[in-house]
Amino acid sequence: MSAIRLLVLGAVRQHGRAHGYQVRNDLEYWGAHEWSNAKPGSIYHALKQMAKQGLLLAHETAPSTAGGPPRTEYEITEAGTEEFLTLLRSNLVSYDQRPDMLTAAIGFIVELPRDEVVDLLKQRVRSIEEWRGSVTEHYIPEDGPEQLGHIGEIMNYWVHTADGGVEWAHGLIRRIEGGAYTFAGEGDPFVGVLVEGEENPYATGEPHAGDDR
Repeated sequence: MSAIRLLVLGAVRQHGRAHGYQVRNDLEYWGAHEWSNAKPGSIYHALKQMAKQGLLLAHETAPSTAGGPPRTEYEITEAGTEEFLTLLRSNLVSYDQRPDMLTAAIGFIVELPRDEVVDLLKQRVRSIEEWRGSVTEHYIPEDGPEQLGHIGEIMNYWVHTADGGVEWAHGLIRRIEGGAYTFAGEGDPFVGVLVEGEENPYATGEPHAGDDR
């Protein structure tokens, strides 16, 4: 599964209504082009596909006063919100070796209630521990990676990654239970989006055919 679906739905949802370039700009502001497949072509394709699927509603706007072509603005639908929340919850719980899914989900954790996020993260810890157990059925960390030749270094890396994931999740749980951040139902959460016209210091600056659509 790709992180682009969650990222695009979440970005549109945070704006309320946004055109493709705004979504691209936000995702570059978050650095998503570095740690996921959120490249311009993928973003614009995802917007069009999810509009066809009924997850987004497309609105054609009037041409700009500067004489540019009309842009399509997107608004998330009820079905799109359900899909967004489903992806968010599943990516907080499930564990694999790809960081983009979890990273995308972390960016939207405040869209859920505090207690639910804690519960999902605890489920994630259990998922990691179960996955680690399946690896150590064939590899004993205490005996070192040499027991399997240099291929043992792969399993050694997996185990260390799993252990780090558990430590990180426990730390986040402690911070959330300690009152960090503003979650759904508690007030206005922090929203890391750029307002129209605000300069993005992390933008790639690479033009794309979809920027004016």
